[in-house]
Parts: sequence; structure tokens; C-alpha cells
Amino acid sequence: MESADLRVFQMVAREGSITKAAVRLGYVQSNVTARIQQLETELGTALFLRHNRGMTLSASGKTLLGYADKIVGLLDEATRALASTNEPNGPLAIGSTQTAAAVRLPPLLAAYHRQYEQVHLSLATGHTQLLIEKVLQYELDCAFIGMKCDHPQLDSITVFNEELVIVSAPSVTGIEEAVTKPILVYGLGCSYRDVLERWIAASGFKRPVVMELGTLEAIIGTVSAGLGISLLPRAVVDRHAAEGTLRAHPIEETYRYMKTDLITRKDTFISSALRAFINLLPTVTVDDQEKITN
Repeated sequence: MESADLRVFQMVAREGSITKAAVRLGYVQSNVTARIQQLETELGTALFLRHNRGMTLSASGKTLLGYADKIVGLLDEATRALASTNEPNGPLAIGSTQTAAAVRLPPLLAAYHRQYEQVHLSLATGHTQLLIEKVLQYELDCAFIGMKCDHPQLDSITVFNEELVIVSAPSVTGIEEAVTKPILVYGLGCSYRDVLERWIAASGFKRPVVMELGTLEAIIGTVSAGLGISLLPRAVVDRHAAEGTLRAHPIEETYRYMKTDLITRKDTFISSALRAFINLLPTVTVDDQEKITN
């Protein structure tokens, strides 16, 4: 079993398709098919279940993927460690929730790039649970997530403290009217959605219709148009509220504050590029931390 075959297997597992995996890897499709067949023959088991919608992992495939993620991740980490110098350079893959990426990260990434032009930054956005998985699978060096993280394989530091508000169209004047409308959220795994649904349940309001939207811009635009409400950091909302396109409604202290943590794997090699990035981060104050935990 060779590492190149494991990388091909990983990509097919991620994409669920030989064709898509071949495109991502820059291989011809027949090469990818042959490598998967060779791996299955070598291991004496089927790694995928084939069907008309693509390919899904078999039980054996799921087991192998866990090992493949570790093996390939460690090989990539070894490469970074041996190539590392005191001067930050090379790739740095960062993940973030869409809200943090929109409001908090632009000045931080710009400042980092000005200081370390030899680092090749990349930024991927997604909901918190997806970002956690990508860090665990060595696909991201670090990620900003919107919840407390106590995973045994991850380290986390609190970077930002966000005040959360209910947002509605300007014509909605109070919470009682706001909660009669659909809630506009990301998919399952979004920390803001989780807080909003818990707040609605704890406040005794009737459970509203839920509409899932894929981007922050779509949520803001749809809320502004009057279709529904959402829960967002005040930092995201303030400009729109000042322009008169959204209205912010405060909520109870219990649900008002959420921390944004930066997570990394505990066992990962901290490259000079990642160390320099961490050193640039702000940290919450004692007062902020008390707001988060109380």
C-alpha cells in the first residue's frame, strides 16, 4: 500500500465519484479507477459501494479512511517540518465560519500578508462542525469556529467575543413580531442556528418555519427583504442597521455572547507560518471571558 494510492482513495471518498476525483487530482479517470481496484485487490475487500449516484464508502472503506487521513496527514506534516525555517513561508490553510471571515478576518489576513509575503494563504469557509472535521482530517492547519471546542484531539484559544442579536427587516419593531416569521439559517452544524433554536425554545415561542440558506449574503439579503429573521453577530449587522436595511433586536444575557475559537490539532507540527499567524491574533479580555462563561 503506497501513500499515492491512499491519496487517490481519500479523494474518491471525499468526492464520491471517480470522475470528480480524477479532475481534482489532475489524473485521467482510468488511472484513478485502476488505483482503487489495485488497492481493493491488495486489501482483499471492497472499499466502495457502487450505485447510480456515485460511490459511497463500505464499512471497510470507512475504516481505511480513518487510517488514510492520519497517514497522509503525518506525511504532509513531516514535509512541512523538514522544510520549515525560522522565516514563515509555504502554504497556510485557514478555515473560518462565514461571519468571522466576513468581519473579523480581512484586516487580520491583510496584516499577516504584509508581514509574511512568502506564505501562501488560503481560506475556506463553512459551518463549525465541517471545519472541525477538516482540521481533524489535516485538510486545514487551523480554523475559526463559533463554539466551545472540547474535542480531545484539538487545542483551542478564544480569539473573539461576539455579541449576538436577532436581525429582522426594519419594519419589524419587536421580538414578539419577529419570532412569528421564518428563521433563516445555515444548514445543520451551524453554531448560530443552534443558539437561535435554543433561545426560541427556552423563550416559549412557537417553533417557526426553518429555511436554510447557503451564504451570509443570502441570509442578510433575505432578512432585509422581510422574509424572515436570523441570529448574527452585532459586528455583522451594525453597518446594515445604520443604513436602515436591517433592525437589530437584543436578546437575554444567557444567549447574547458567543466566543470564536481558533482550533488546531494537538499532535500537529506548528510551522513557522502557523506560529506567526497565532502570534498576530487578538485574545478576549477577562471581562469578555466572563460574559462568555456566565
